[in-house]
Amino acid sequence: MMKKSILSIVVATMTVVNVFGWGQKGHDVVAYIAEQHLTPKTKAIVDSLLNGQSMVYWSNWLDNASHTDKYAYTKTWHYKNIDTDQSFDAAPIHPQGDIVTGLMEQIKVLKSDKASKQEAALAFKIVVHLVGDLHQPMHMGHKSDIGGNKWTIKYFGKDNNLHKVWDSSLVESAHKWSYTEWQVQIDRVSESEEAELIKGDITDWAKETHILATAVYADTPQGTNISYDYIADCAPVIEIQLLRGGLRLAHLLNTIYDAK
Repeated sequence: MMKKSILSIVVATMTVVNVFGWGQKGHDVVAYIAEQHLTPKTKAIVDSLLNGQSMVYWSNWLDNASHTDKYAYTKTWHYKNIDTDQSFDAAPIHPQGDIVTGLMEQIKVLKSDKASKQEAALAFKIVVHLVGDLHQPMHMGHKSDIGGNKWTIKYFGKDNNLHKVWDSSLVESAHKWSYTEWQVQIDRVSESEEAELIKGDITDWAKETHILATAVYADTPQGTNISYDYIADCAPVIEIQLLRGGLRLAHLLNTIYDAK
């Protein structure tokens, strides 16, 4: 059933209690793919903002920072809760913001001529992370189960939860690659295919991930014992979501810093 539902949705959309994620590998992949698609002008600005450090260096920073008092205001920005009785548009926005509003707010900072370098650098680090999160299906999960954290399943017979599995386990099980190897292997689309993948905006991409999340829930009932067949069916889904995240992050940054 998995291949006919989750994977079919991904193909269709390609046509012309830890609540954070992806895990480290997924965020590194998204950031590294994005780095490969920056224009020279954008890359120079990014190098200046990050004082020569890479986007990969900062790709996972927010997961830790959100647990500190200084950046606790970003905790709810990693996800958007959409329960089964709600549509994407009707789902209430968290009072402290969600991944869509958080991203939009930080993108405004990056576009502002009045933002200091320190303010812009902080916004940049947040955007790099949240664009990755935007493409992890469980970050559009249900409030009732905390984005899959309370959706109990088994992973090769051991107790687990749906969020953790999609954050890290599936990424690591699909391919035993470093983040650079992930980029080399999946970042191979043509210019026309890339143009299709980067279409839309933050809200469009969030809605796309919500559709995928709905399929994940439907095909992974509580108590499911995930094994090799599930991993094989989900590997292409993981690949396209990481690729989408990287290409779209680069597109956002190039649009902000090098519109021409």
